[in-house]
Amino acid sequence: MDRRTFMRTSAGAVVGASLFPMACTGGTDGGEATPSSETTPRGELFEISLAQWSLHKAHFANEMTTMDFPLVAKNDYGITAVEYVNVFFMDQARTASFLLKLRTMCDGEGIRSVLIMCDREGRLGDPDEAARIEAVENHKKWVEAAKFLGCHSIRVNAASEGSYDEQQKLAADGLRRLTEFGAGHQIGVIVENHGGLSSNGAWLAGVMQQVDHPNCGTLPDFGNFRIADGEWYDMYQGTEELMPYAKGVSAKSHNFDDEGNERDKDYERLLRIVLDAGYRGHIGIEYEGTERPEPEGIRLTKALLERTRAKLALEYS
Repeated sequence: MDRRTFMRTSAGAVVGASLFPMACTGGTDGGEATPSSETTPRGELFEISLAQWSLHKAHFANEMTTMDFPLVAKNDYGITAVEYVNVFFMDQARTASFLLKLRTMCDGEGIRSVLIMCDREGRLGDPDEAARIEAVENHKKWVEAAKFLGCHSIRVNAASEGSYDEQQKLAADGLRRLTEFGAGHQIGVIVENHGGLSSNGAWLAGVMQQVDHPNCGTLPDFGNFRIADGEWYDMYQGTEELMPYAKGVSAKSHNFDDEGNERDKDYERLLRIVLDAGYRGHIGIEYEGTERPEPEGIRLTKALLERTRAKLALEYS
């Protein structure tokens, strides 16, 4: 089961008062910040991060916890930047002792917390205004947690209901409300193409134009362009349409051929689109394949990214 399908069938979340408000504020003036794709520290075209969902089977089997995840990323895969998934620590978003332990461990090990992927918190584009506002409120604790952990953004969904234009307007409204809260904490709100109209690149780009806020952006996912059963959006066109707003990129992978290439995605073509847009931040591995075990899929995806990066290095340096 992929992450989008799992989230669609899962229940809602916990809301409570923040246990660490001062640690999570973006300053006393509440001024806006613009999280962006930071320049990679070693002068590479991009750095590689690991999305926690790549190890969802291990998490669901209780073989791994969120506290384990950063060290596994570093020690098993040589990756020192991580992207969390909120469903794996849903009841700990406001547990100060948990977040402090996680942050202290990452700081001590030289591991960068990049973002938190947020699901199961309601539809930010819900047609019912009260439900839409509740969804915004539900996401605020993740903004605070992201700030505490040193992330630059939270990743959210733009789910809605209604006509094409109605859904754009509703999603933009919810996103704008949450983005303004995030700006006060210097945390970006970035939207993934994640099913429904959000997997239509032109639609989501239009939402970004309506939100029109420097703290709101996209997280193009190479493999999430299924709008509905049997209806797919072109992944290359969609990636190109979303990259002008990108503050993160998800290198989705499923199946590999004998040469170690993704069987259904031209990674060189996709990475050229990413680099042509001027993006130089982290690209997160999100392995969702079923043919190979998670550790092998992660290593194959990392090798493919590294190989392609090396091939393009002189051209884009």
